[in-house]
Amino acid sequence: MHYFVTGASGFIGQRLVKKLLERPEAVVYFLVRPGSQAKLDRLRQFWGVGADRALPVLGDLTQPLLGVDEASVQQLQGRIDHVFHLAAVYDLLADEGAQVSANIEGTQNTLALAQLIKAGHFHHVSSIAAAGLYEGVFREDMFEEAEHIAHPYFRTKHEGEKRVRETCTLPWSIYRPAMVVGSSLTGETDKIDGPYYVFKLIQRLRKWLPPWLPMVGLEGGRLNLVPVDFVVDALDAISHQKGIDHQCFHLVDPHGYRVGEVLDIISVAAHAPKMNLFINAALFGFIPRAITQGLMALAPVQRARDAVLKDLGLPPVLLSFVNYPTRFDCRETVLALKGTGIVCPNLKDYAWRLWDYWERHLDPDLHIDRSLRGAVGGKVVLVTGGSSGIGLASAHKLAEAGATTLICGRHTDKLDAACAQAQAKGYRFVAYTVDIADALDCERFLKQLLNDHGQVDFLINNAGRSIRRAIESSFERFHDFERTMQLNYFGSLRVTLGLLPGMAAQKSGHVVNISSIGVLTNAPRFSAYVASKAALDAWTRCAASEFADQGITFTTVSMPLVRTPMIAPTHLYNNVPTLSPEEAADLVVQACIFKPVRLANRLGVAGELLHAALPRLAQVIMNTSFRLFPETPAAQGLTGADEAGKPAKPELSAEAVALQQMMRGIHF
Repeated sequence: MHYFVTGASGFIGQRLVKKLLERPEAVVYFLVRPGSQAKLDRLRQFWGVGADRALPVLGDLTQPLLGVDEASVQQLQGRIDHVFHLAAVYDLLADEGAQVSANIEGTQNTLALAQLIKAGHFHHVSSIAAAGLYEGVFREDMFEEAEHIAHPYFRTKHEGEKRVRETCTLPWSIYRPAMVVGSSLTGETDKIDGPYYVFKLIQRLRKWLPPWLPMVGLEGGRLNLVPVDFVVDALDAISHQKGIDHQCFHLVDPHGYRVGEVLDIISVAAHAPKMNLFINAALFGFIPRAITQGLMALAPVQRARDAVLKDLGLPPVLLSFVNYPTRFDCRETVLALKGTGIVCPNLKDYAWRLWDYWERHLDPDLHIDRSLRGAVGGKVVLVTGGSSGIGLASAHKLAEAGATTLICGRHTDKLDAACAQAQAKGYRFVAYTVDIADALDCERFLKQLLNDHGQVDFLINNAGRSIRRAIESSFERFHDFERTMQLNYFGSLRVTLGLLPGMAAQKSGHVVNISSIGVLTNAPRFSAYVASKAALDAWTRCAASEFADQGITFTTVSMPLVRTPMIAPTHLYNNVPTLSPEEAADLVVQACIFKPVRLANRLGVAGELLHAALPRLAQVIMNTSFRLFPETPAAQGLTGADEAGKPAKPELSAEAVALQQMMRGIHF
């Protein structure tokens, strides 16, 4: 049996050729571009055969008769039993000209060669895209009924199939695979396309939210996904049967899934939050199409849409499939495969393999320099409050990564000690003594800093003050709120405003604000601290919107409780699970590398959602925790020491101890 195959080096083509060559007598001629001959050894190794059974034919899909020379035509004349035409552009995002050239002209050129060499049968691998966005069930005997084929991919796949139907003089068969995903056995695929576009979004949801949190999803239209091994096995089995001339076969999943079901199945495979409630996306259809099209024609709306989709890693064309209207009948395919044992596997059974392969091999983040050195190496970084705690731990990591690391603080002796640590480790800090809560001192510092270094590329607003005191103990302590606001909000604001002009001038810069998980959970006893951090968070959201087009980005780190000198006076925290300064610095590192809008752990996000969705319940829960934990002796005007002068160990109930252990990082 002799075969001629176009697209033999493609995702489906490689596997089909391997399947064909399992027949001992099979010989495969395959089209290859003159500049792609280096692929030959790799392909033959994959197929497991030598040059006597896998024979390249030099040519080009876009040339008349595929650009095959006269000698090759004579060699193929009368010898080819089956021509498999798989070469095409299977990409919704591809250039329209490339799609016309490959999908229409390429099909016509392949047909011409097949007819010239008098091949036995012409097998055209089309796509369900040939049906366009048909409303309802599209049968295998339907073609002219296709609707809404304006998109280049739909139009060119439809037109390519039309050429076969109208001009092919040989016996022909057409195959329309659904959206082809990786192998159901290994998960292997070769590119990110189709449903893979949402994998990154699901990965982010897994990172942001606990897996037990119920999610709301869109039900949407129906998607039809098939693994590549099913497509290849079905192609091989059907194409060698008799009585298939002038027939079309839908290589699809007989069941199909709603868009929401696909997302949910992948979410389960990824251990991301499961979607328990679905909203039918068709509900949004009450808005007249003319209005939606008019809105999307507006430049500001387009820009907003594109920015959101870009951040989520989703191409705009994906919106066309949210309400995908077509279902596909495949009774002829099922009949042809009867008795072969070939059936389309259930997506639920192999989705985990698709996810595992994508995350190990195709996740875009795998191919980007995500090292701290790649982000800050050679850059100027300022860390406020860099003489101890989170700031000092972060400064060490930044300096180790090759950043020019500037630290500032109020105490010269602590800054000198930090610089000595850095020198002992083989790098250096540049230290500045300043009280950023003092307007004049901060102004002096900024002038000196810019004079010394000219610019700052990364600003870590870490300097802060915390006060653990209930409001009922603060009626006569208004200064607590003033001094907390002066440092945590106004101090950070002074430094940021002083450095933003330089960042704007160089069209780049990143600001990291160390906020608190208390802002998300509205922690009792921390009203002064939480209010000051919330003010900075709110200002940052406004600034991020203003500077989004100037290359300046902002990250708010909603930091859990960290064991630093700031919490040392609160002896209640001595046995509380906390982050170490080094673990907290790792979050700062993530903020510098990935530049997310916000970094928060799952507990903080869950708390924020609870306050948004069920505010009364959230208040009851936080009030309960407030009453479980005592006020510190300092807040009550006491020394907090026992008779021997040692700090007295606070007495906690069993419930309070259990709550501490369950909610690591929450401020109590």
